[in-house]
Amino acid sequence: MMGNAVAAEWRKLRSVRPTYWIMAVTFGFLLIVLLLALQSAHVWDGLSAERRAEFQLRPLQELAGWVASLCLAILGVLSVTSEYRTGMIRTSITAIPARRTLLVAKAAAVGAVALVAGEAVTVCSFLGTRLVVGDRQFIDQKASIAHELPSFLVSGTVVPVFALLGLALGVLLRSTAGSLVSVVFVWHVLPLLVIHLPQPWSDRAASVMPGALPRQMSGLSAENSIYGDLLSPGMATAVLLAYALVPLAAAAFVLARRDA
Repeated sequence: MMGNAVAAEWRKLRSVRPTYWIMAVTFGFLLIVLLLALQSAHVWDGLSAERRAEFQLRPLQELAGWVASLCLAILGVLSVTSEYRTGMIRTSITAIPARRTLLVAKAAAVGAVALVAGEAVTVCSFLGTRLVVGDRQFIDQKASIAHELPSFLVSGTVVPVFALLGLALGVLLRSTAGSLVSVVFVWHVLPLLVIHLPQPWSDRAASVMPGALPRQMSGLSAENSIYGDLLSPGMATAVLLAYALVPLAAAAFVLARRDA
């Protein structure tokens, strides 16, 4: 039953045009990052030794994954709100009466696509920018690729979390606009708000923002970042999972108890 449900949801994702547009934007932005890396390399060439010591590349390397989080969150939202808008949700529930099974199948399909896309974008962003800058000794690029790659693999895990958050919000709100506004709030607006809280609440709140968690999971500091770094790797992993699982649990509860 579950296998058939997941296969059906996978076919739905493949059959709708927004999936391909979202993927095109996601990987298209990766190309933009590589072009920006090329520009950064030219800028680095013209800097003095003192200025080169302050020029970091990693913020640019993380940009593609940050944008991918929003793009795949939109995919998560549309995977369910489009069915509410067209009335197809009734057909889905008729085909799979167990509503929690239906939600799990949607989450599996969306999460798998987001995980593959997120890892591909983050890893290609890291490797591609390294290739573009060549042997230029950026201050934060002196470690080997083998040493740096695991942290970028961890960074890719935040993309499926945002996709599942978008899916859960779509079920809870049944509104594309409302869900997208909520996703953007968590993705970008909330981190900008918490940094204005008084200390120590600013660091505490900034440490549990989704964008802060991958670095803490890898044991990295939040230097030169708006985020905090107060969590252990294990605690950061637990918080990241909670961003996906708690909204999905709420969505499962609501979906099972209200009319389609």
